Amino acid sequence: MKYAKQELENSKRIFKSATPKQTVDWYIKWVASIILLAAMVVRSSGISNFLDNVLSFIGCLGWLFVAFIWKDRALIVLNAVACFILLTGIFTRIFS
Repeated sequence: MKYAKQELENSKRIFKSATPKQTVDWYIKWVASIILLAAMVVRSSGISNFLDNVLSFIGCLGWLFVAFIWKDRALIVLNAVACFILLTGIFTRIFS
């Protein structure tokens, strides 16, 4: 269903996305989300712990970048800590 621009702007019944579309952060968050989903598939299928860690790290790094763009402290803390934990696991696997 199509709505007029003024109707969209003034309506309280039509739900609109809170984030802008086709911006740099929009593309990064979707790519990072897809990579994180791929990591979950790898994890649940038991293919490779190392690949799971690498994909999870890349996805969290993407979300960390988005968090900085959005200036969202909760996302920054969550993804910075996740990146540290995942990178520790990657280095442990490489150097052991």
